[in-house]
Amino acid sequence: MNVILLEKVQNLGSLGDQVSVKAGYARNFLIPQGKAKAATKENIAEFEARRAELEKAAAAELAVAQGIFENLNGQVIAIESTAGDEGKLFGSVGTQDISDALKAAGFDVERRAVRMPEGALRHVGTYEIDVQLHTDVVASITVEVKSTSEE
Repeated sequence: MNVILLEKVQNLGSLGDQVSVKAGYARNFLIPQGKAKAATKENIAEFEARRAELEKAAAAELAVAQGIFENLNGQVIAIESTAGDEGKLFGSVGTQDISDALKAAGFDVERRAVRMPEGALRHVGTYEIDVQLHTDVVASITVEVKSTSEE
């Protein structure tokens, strides 16, 4: 299925690109999320009429993400969790926990923006975590997982 992208989509293309994707991906994700439209003659003409407006909105979104990046990049976030003798956590620290800690520190970051390729944190220690604020802007933060158990 051919679609025209209304915004930059990671690993697919940028604003205005006409790409061929599987029909299910277009029907179930790109079109409902407002990221693309079917590449019909009418939709292409409508896109060309709105191109400047969409590019201005994309530039404003990027500027906001870069502003957050300036303050967020390099931040150290401490999260306390109950752990055993050897530093293994009872449970884990996931994307929601990191997002909540960032919100408590004054950064409005959604859970889906936190990138944890290794999965949830299950041991006490210091970890480098990426926060994807925009498709082009990725901030790096340090998460310190500390134990709350006293012996």
